[in-house]
Amino acid sequence: MKKILVVDDSPDWRNTHIFALKYHFGKNVEIHSANSAKQGHLIITKNMFAPYDIILVDMEMEEDFTPLYAGEWLIKQIQSLSEYSNSKIFIVSSVGEIAEMAAKYGVNYIPKDKCEDIMEYKFNE
Repeated sequence: MKKILVVDDSPDWRNTHIFALKYHFGKNVEIHSANSAKQGHLIITKNMFAPYDIILVDMEMEEDFTPLYAGEWLIKQIQSLSEYSNSKIFIVSSVGEIAEMAAKYGVNYIPKDKCEDIMEYKFNE
């Protein structure tokens, strides 16, 4: 069973990601969510002995981490924990420099506009 964390300040986007993940993984998924980078960090640290397999992180959430995006701060925190060395991190954001940010942190990325395309194709047929 995959264990996934979705971190996004938008309830609509959290629900979209959760819906798509459940569609993809079926019953073989346990999904948790957080509405901020700080809440995501708290959930991650509480689950260090049963780490998440996949973590989806929005970039633009609370503004407490300037000059970093909140999502960048969270990625750095996750990557500092050896328990999460096998976790796959995906930036899911609408920031223009998403590919560069993903390369900088060695993570995967999905532009949010592609998520909208997938949702329309898969779920609104």
